[in-house]
Amino acid sequence: MFSRIARPAASGLIRGLSTSAQSNARVAVLGASGGIGQPLSLLLKNSPLISNLALYDIAHTPGVAADLSHIETRAKVTGYIGAEQLPESLKDADVVVIPAGVPRKPGMTRDDLFNTNASIVATLTDACAKTCPEAMICIIANPVNSTIPITTEIFKRHGVYNPNRIFGVTTLDIVRANTFVAELKGLDPARVNVPVVGGHAGKTIIPLISQCTPKVEFPQDQLETLTGRIQEAGTEVVKAKAGSGSATLSMAYAGARFVFSLLDAMNGKEGVIECSFVRSEETESTYFSTPLLLGKNGIEKNLGLGKLSAYEEKLVAEAMGELKGSIKKGEDFAKNFK
Repeated sequence: MFSRIARPAASGLIRGLSTSAQSNARVAVLGASGGIGQPLSLLLKNSPLISNLALYDIAHTPGVAADLSHIETRAKVTGYIGAEQLPESLKDADVVVIPAGVPRKPGMTRDDLFNTNASIVATLTDACAKTCPEAMICIIANPVNSTIPITTEIFKRHGVYNPNRIFGVTTLDIVRANTFVAELKGLDPARVNVPVVGGHAGKTIIPLISQCTPKVEFPQDQLETLTGRIQEAGTEVVKAKAGSGSATLSMAYAGARFVFSLLDAMNGKEGVIECSFVRSEETESTYFSTPLLLGKNGIEKNLGLGKLSAYEEKLVAEAMGELKGSIKKGEDFAKNFK
């Protein structure tokens, strides 16, 4: 059931760019001047679902905002710069997207980003909890396996925590899985849908090829190679960029796809499904990414893992140790964050 109805949400990026369906959503992008933030803001500016686009960063945002404001679409763009303007950038936000943070360099794991990005995410989500506690919070900043638990703990501290409104954006894993499967099978990637569950780093990324639509099959050795490529696709880009950054353009696309799906669901569209790393009771891990039915108030229903192959069950079991460690690391950081 999931695979059959999920695809309309997946094509939301194209729909968001091209239809006349309108809403009056106010979206804030925190980290809007960065490698992900700029192309993400460009894609969001193109959407008729958004009436106000607030761009925040510690540098360059007035210029980015001025540039985007000349585009002939309805979203009004405003730029905010520096800590003192952060609260104003979040005022009345319906959705907040956080791509802020430092990118990976060759040889770095997502976990190596922890200290810098953990502080950035804690500071930004603290402002969200104070200024727009009802907003949907979409975290792109890595390591997502830790930054989502940090966000949860910050919101709990302010007494405004709602697990249905905090999302770790893992959409790039799904986008990559769809692309790589389509390449191997000679299919149109826009018509392929592979749910990806677990977390958003290395072996915690678990593509459920057995649940792919349309149905595909691979010999075990090819399946293992494909799974490994999906898990390490971010490193593939880091190496190819040779020190100049990590996946920014594909991440911006994936982030926009997730935001458009969320806005569609908030506007009352039914059957919108996306995978995301959220608070979860589906496994022994307290956070886990699974397909989610989205609605007006965020998560309407967690659709769970569905039927797994023996290989996929093994991957889930093997991911648990790393996942729990990353979650605890985020929780411990948030407890000590001043």
